[in-house]
Amino acid sequence: MIGLGFVYAVAGAAFAGFALLAAIERPRRLANAAFYALIASSFWLGDRLGDVGNGVLVLALVAVAASGRMTRGQASADPPAPRGAGLFVPALMIPAAALIGTIAFKALPTLVDPKQATLVALTIGVLAAVATCLVWLRPGLATPVREGRRLMDDVGWAAVLPQMLASLGAVFAVSGVGEVVGRLAAYAIPSGSLFGAVAAYAIGMALFTMVMGNAFAAFPVMAAAIGVPILMHGFGGNAAPIAAIGMLAGFCGTLMTPMAANFNLVPAALLELRDRGGVIRAQVSTALPLLAFNIVLLYAVLR
Repeated sequence: MIGLGFVYAVAGAAFAGFALLAAIERPRRLANAAFYALIASSFWLGDRLGDVGNGVLVLALVAVAASGRMTRGQASADPPAPRGAGLFVPALMIPAAALIGTIAFKALPTLVDPKQATLVALTIGVLAAVATCLVWLRPGLATPVREGRRLMDDVGWAAVLPQMLASLGAVFAVSGVGEVVGRLAAYAIPSGSLFGAVAAYAIGMALFTMVMGNAFAAFPVMAAAIGVPILMHGFGGNAAPIAAIGMLAGFCGTLMTPMAANFNLVPAALLELRDRGGVIRAQVSTALPLLAFNIVLLYAVLR
C-alpha cells in the first residue's frame, strides 16, 4: 500500500539532490550540503533512528543553522525559460492531481492509504509537473534540482521550522500542556459564559500560534484546553466550526510573529527589505480585526 513512505522517499531524494549539488558545484557550500543531507536522512531514515536518533539529528540541524555558514544561492546559469500563458499548465497540474487523486485513491483503499491519499496525490502531481517541464522545455536533467537548491538556499534554515514547530505542538499535547492551560482558563472564564469561552479559545489560538509559529502546533493544545472540554462537551458545540474557525484565529497569530519565519522573515530577506519586521507590522492591522471577526463568528455559530 502506497502511503507516507512514498512521500518521504520523494522528499528525501529532492533534499539529497540539493545536498549533492551544494557539495560539488562552485562555490561549494558545505554547510548547506550538510543541512540538506540531514533533512534527507530524516525523511529516509527517521522511522529507523528512534527518538534519541531523531533528537540528535535535530540538534545537528540546529548546530548547522546556528553556525552562520549557510549562504544564499546564486542566479541560475541556465538559459531563461520560455514565457507564455501555457507555462501555467505544469503549475496547475499539481492542484489538479491533488484533487483528482484524493477522490480516486479513496475509492482504491487497497492501493493507497486512504488517510494519506491527498499527500500521495500531491506528490504524484509534483512529479508529473516536473516531467512535463522536462519534456516540454527540454532543460538539463539537473535543472529542476539546481533551481530547487537555489530556492532552498534563499529560504535557508527556516525551511525546517514548520516541521519542528508542529512537532513541538505534538510534544506539548502529549505532555499535558493543554490540560494545564485548561485549568488556568477555567479560572479566567466566567462560569457559564459562552462568549468568554469562545474569546479565550480564539485568543489562545492566536497567542500560542505566535509562540510556536504554527497554528497546527497550537491547535492540539487549545483543543485539549478549551475546544473539546468546554466548547464541545460543556456547550454542546459542533466540532467542525470549532476546529475550522479556531484554526483561522490561529492564522491571525501567524501574521504577527517572527516565529513564522517562512511567512514573515524569509520574504523580507528575499526582497532585501531594510526593515526585517516590516512584513509583520504591515499585517497587524489585518490580523487584529480578523481575529475579532472570528470570535464573533464562532460565538454566533455556537449560540
